[in-house]
Parts: sequence; C-alpha cells; structure tokens
Amino acid sequence: MRLLFFLCALLFGLACSPSLAHFKLNQNVRIHHVVHSEEGLDVYLRTPMSYLVAELVGPDGLDGMPTPAPFTYNHIEDGVLMHYVDQGSLRDNPDGLGKIAAKAFELSVEGKIQPASVVALRLHPLRTEPGFATQTEARDALASGDVFPGTAGEIYVGDVMVDIHFRYASEPVAAYSLSHTSDPGLPGQENTANLILDYNGQEVRTFRATGLMHDPVKVSSSATAAASTFIVEGIRHILEGPDHVLFVLCMIIGALNLRSLLARVTGFTLGHTVTLILGFFGIAPSGAWFIPTVELAIALSIVYAAVMAVLPSNQKHGDLKAFGVTSGIGLLHGFGFSFMLHQILRVDAPNVWHSLLAFNVGVEIGQLMIALLVWPMVLFLRKQPGRIWIGSRATVAICAAAIAMVWVVERAEFFL
Repeated sequence: MRLLFFLCALLFGLACSPSLAHFKLNQNVRIHHVVHSEEGLDVYLRTPMSYLVAELVGPDGLDGMPTPAPFTYNHIEDGVLMHYVDQGSLRDNPDGLGKIAAKAFELSVEGKIQPASVVALRLHPLRTEPGFATQTEARDALASGDVFPGTAGEIYVGDVMVDIHFRYASEPVAAYSLSHTSDPGLPGQENTANLILDYNGQEVRTFRATGLMHDPVKVSSSATAAASTFIVEGIRHILEGPDHVLFVLCMIIGALNLRSLLARVTGFTLGHTVTLILGFFGIAPSGAWFIPTVELAIALSIVYAAVMAVLPSNQKHGDLKAFGVTSGIGLLHGFGFSFMLHQILRVDAPNVWHSLLAFNVGVEIGQLMIALLVWPMVLFLRKQPGRIWIGSRATVAICAAAIAMVWVVERAEFFL
C-alpha cells in the first residue's frame, strides 16, 4: 500500500505541474559567445533587458507608484503597473546600462573575478533583433548602428533584448567560470535557458545551463564537459515534463515482463529520436496549428497508454504490437522534445550534432531512471495477491488518465 500511495502522490504532484512547456516571460534565453585571443577574452552576451533592471525598481513614492528602475518609466494600464524603456536616458547614457550589465555578470579565472570593460552595447525590440547564433553574427550585431533604433515607438521593457560586448584583459586561459548575480524576481526565471559557446582557436565547445546561473558554470576545452551539460538538460527535461513522465509510467505498468518492457522502451526511444532530429532541423509542418496539435496528441497518448495498461494483452503478439504503438507515440513526444530544444540551440550553432545527440542521451537516461524506480515496485506488487496488483495498476492508470484528460481539455481549448 505504501508503494501505491507513493505512485499516486507522484501522479497528483504531476497534476499540479504546468501542462504546456512554454515560457512565462516574453523571452528568457541568454546567449554567451566567449572568444579567446592573445589579449584576453571577449564575451558577447545577449540577454533580456528585464534581467538587468527588474531588481532595481525602487520603493513606492508619495503617489503610490514604485520608483522606476534605471532607464525605464512606469504607467498604469487597466489597473496594472507597466514598465517601459526610457529611450531618451538610454541614448544619453548608454554606458550606464553597460555598467549595470557588467556588475551583474562575472567571469572568474582560478576563482578570481576578472574586471570587465564594456566595448559596445545595443538594444533591439523583440523579434527584430539580428542573428546571434554564431561568433560572426554576434560581432555584426554589435558592430554598428544606434544604441536603440530610432524608429522604435513606446516599448515595454519585457520586449527588449540587450547585446553587450565585454572585454577581459588577461593571459590566455584554459578554463574559467561564468555566472550572473542578478535576481529579477520574474515568473519563469527558473527556466532561463543559458547557452555558452567557447571559441578557443579552432575548437568550439557548447555548454548549456538552466536558471539564473548564480552557481558558476565551469567552461573548458573538454568536449566531454560540454556534452555533459546537454545530457543534464535532457535528463531534466524528461523528469520535469509531467506528460512525458506519465506516459513512461503507463508504459511500464502495462508491460507483462522484462521482455515486454524492453520492447516498449525501445519503441519509444526509436520514435522520439527520429522526430527530435527531424523537428529540430525544421523537417516538420511550420503552421501555427502544429505545436498545439502535437501537445494535444501527447495528452491523448497518455489516456490511450493508461487504457492499454489495464486491458488484457496477447502474449504472442503483444510485444510486437507494443513496440509499434510506442514507436508511433514516441514520434509525437519527439516533436515535443524538439520544440523545447529549439529554445536553447540554433540549427547553425557550432557542433550542433554533438549537442543534439548529448541531449537525446540525457532523455534516455531520464527515461531509464523512471523505469529503474517504477519497475521494481511493479514486480513487488505482482507477487502480492491478484486483487492487490490489479487494483494498484487500475488506480495508477485511472489517475494518469484523469490527469491527462484535464490536459486534453486545456490543450483543446488552446488549440481552438
């Protein structure tokens, strides 16, 4: 009964998780290009403006309004406090925003924080920013032009991206650490996607981290170290993705034996690997309907897996059928993985295949972790009197199906 209680608690915990993996901020992706030279290190950073100024909002004044953060002003719209970019003060004193950015970003060598100089700074309204996926694009984005485009009208702080070029004068280094110190206190900031590309001679290493990066990310020329960051993100994505966890759980409790489990896991792996790659490289429908359709289909796949977990299975052909079914459903989940991966990795990024395959390995490790946790419980319950196993399996399947049906309704409404 304790095992059953654990599984049910796990299910209801998943029910409290969000059903769609979208960002709550207008944008919460930060890209770092670190270029080594004989003179030192050049860092090209793209970050949302909100991350630089949100925590600098002052206390409420006599009018009841908080003191605006530097380079911003406030308005009340429909009873809601809104923050806008103060373009005049920004153009008069761009170095001021550069100093704020330099204070919030740290590069350490052997534990010592290195002093930074701000070489250039540019701001872009969201969805008009130039490319920043490669070293060349980052340099071009900061090479020329106004600090803020003169054609931009009144614009929210949350709709602005900041590009900054920092320079660190130091001897050539083999390893260093990057971190951010700001805490803007914004919804969804814990899901911030951080991409770090290290250019050292002919070698390019790509590192990945999630969150505010208060804990320094150690960067080196090691290909293994770079790949490991994407493996961790793959594990995190499947373990923190409630829809993926529920499907794997239903897939496990429906397996008759170890051979049946291996057939299901192999099919799911094959399916999602194919569409993760295809979806990432854009070999998929591009219409606005596609992502909501896949999200809805994933929720329906959980309902189907829950029903199949409690129905009698033909042992003779059951493994082959399970392989085919989980392969097909894996195709849906693979597209879901690719949607998230697109947020953190560009198709034209250096060493994209290394990062892509490492992420997929992480997904497989996460799936294996779930199986290693749940399968021993299944084997234990099967050794109990028949009604205990049947009742336990039915309870888990019903809970999973009920949670998935809530998502079906939510996603159907979103789709419509």
